Amino acid sequence: MVKQVVLTKEGLEKLENELEELKSVKRKEVAEKIKVALSFGDLSENSEYDEAKNEQAIMEARIADIEVMLKNVRVIDEDELSNENIHIGSKVEVRVTNTKTGSSTVANYKIVGSNEADPLSGNISDESVVGKSLLNHGIGDKISIEVPAGVMEYEVLAISK
Repeated sequence: MVKQVVLTKEGLEKLENELEELKSVKRKEVAEKIKVALSFGDLSENSEYDEAKNEQAIMEARIADIEVMLKNVRVIDEDELSNENIHIGSKVEVRVTNTKTGSSTVANYKIVGSNEADPLSGNISDESVVGKSLLNHGIGDKISIEVPAGVMEYEVLAISK
């Protein structure tokens, strides 16, 4: 059974744009590389041809993956969601306290589907340990979460769309 893909509107647009780019631009570029590599002659010793065919296979696999995702997508309508509890699409401000050292920092996250996750930019997956633990909590809630650095306490300070 194919897993349903949960995306925000932004994530859907990004995926659709990537698919369009791959189909319209990248396919032509790779086909041209193959054509040039074929002109070099003997395919048994033609590394350029092998590399271009490998690139083509990777690109076609990505196109197929995106098409499957788009057939099984559920877009989160952020306008219909409340700010009372954390859900996919929520932007949250949390105070993260290290239970060992007592030090704390304030962090901002956006909870997104796993396909949109980008922890370095603050987009955390609803399937990650932190994302899953924060779901359905409200402002003022404190949640202890075991992460690789140890047990951290997350206090929800704000929730927005």
